[in-house]
Amino acid sequence: MNQLVTLFSVAFISFFLLFIFEPLLRFFLRLLGVYAIVKEGTCHVYVLFGNVVGVLQEPGLHLLWLKMGPAALVVNWLGTRRILDMRLDQQYLRSLPVNSEEGAPMGIGVWYEMQISDPVSYLFKNSDPRGSLSANVSNATVRTLSNMPLEDMLETRHVMSRTVRAEVSPKSEEWGYRLGSVYIRKVHFRDRGMIRQIEEKVVNRLRQVTSAIRQDGANRVSIITNSAERRAAIEFAQAQAMRPKIVGEALKQITTDAEVAEAMFEILETENILKGDTKITLIPKGNELMTQFLGAESAKA
Repeated sequence: MNQLVTLFSVAFISFFLLFIFEPLLRFFLRLLGVYAIVKEGTCHVYVLFGNVVGVLQEPGLHLLWLKMGPAALVVNWLGTRRILDMRLDQQYLRSLPVNSEEGAPMGIGVWYEMQISDPVSYLFKNSDPRGSLSANVSNATVRTLSNMPLEDMLETRHVMSRTVRAEVSPKSEEWGYRLGSVYIRKVHFRDRGMIRQIEEKVVNRLRQVTSAIRQDGANRVSIITNSAERRAAIEFAQAQAMRPKIVGEALKQITTDAEVAEAMFEILETENILKGDTKITLIPKGNELMTQFLGAESAKA
């Protein structure tokens, strides 16, 4: 029984020390300014009676007594602590109005990065550094990229990006806000009527190119067809010209033998008779009366 009571007592004391006393102890130590924990990507700025008494940028555990001296005891009571996000941030400005040299209304989309470089300047030199930087980038884009030739505006985005960054960077450094990469992501037309006209011109040009391609293909096919027909006509003409010569040479060879020639001509004559529509009546020999009757019938017809 004593062992069970001892076990519960130890468990209760451990629970009290770990979950109640230890958090309370850390709370009072931080309240008294004994230490502070800075997370990665953050910065702590301590202000006492309108003066900056400490800036902690390195992540980890910091002993405030060693860094701020006696002011650490009252800075959390009578002063303020500002926690700033030091990580890289980015923003995109859509369709900033710019006119080209030819007077075309254009829209430019600008993407840029920014990061806090000086926490003190960021807090006290500008009440809204992020908004001011956005306005500065917008104004610099409109000011530096206006009246550019339309061709350069559509093709030289890298040069335009560097121009805008060089214009904005010096001013942003004064506010403790470092400008990172700047990139012109989109250049487009803002006038819908102009967009429709360009679309119509592109469509008409595509139709012209398509018609030209079709006509060129038809011409090539016609040339090939005509060449083939001319070549075939030449070959057929040559064949027809050679036919009498070949037939004549064959007949010449056949007529060298009279019997063969006579048999061939009889065969040809018989084939011509069979192919024709003429009716043939065979009359036995010595039957003169039938011959007369057939002759008289033919005369009446």
